[in-house]
Amino acid sequence: QVQLVESGGGLVQAGGSLRLSCAASGRTLSRYVLGWFRRAPGKEREFVAAINWSGSSSYYADSVKGRFTVSRDNAKNTVYLWMNSLKPEDTAVYFCAANPGIWSDYVKQQGQYDYWGQGTQVTVSS
Repeated sequence: QVQLVESGGGLVQAGGSLRLSCAASGRTLSRYVLGWFRRAPGKEREFVAAINWSGSSSYYADSVKGRFTVSRDNAKNTVYLWMNSLKPEDTAVYFCAANPGIWSDYVKQQGQYDYWGQGTQVTVSS
């Protein structure tokens, strides 16, 4: 069993930055695809970013491309989401997730992920 715990959320002004972390326990995630998703108020949960097991490849949602960066430290069993130039529309609960499957376009789909964290709130004020 894998437990994922997100941290780093909070309140920030528009244009500001935050770094989210997701620490895993119970199993090494070095061979898992790791993803970030978010759920804004009144909306469905959506894909934000994903990174392959080695950290050499990543995908981003169009809405965050150029502003967010996903990275991982397999030695620490941790994945990060660096968020810059934050906008009020980035306000959401952010979730990390682990996917034991292969790297492909399907990693943008929530159903590919077996393990989920509880989420961390990010609020961007205008």
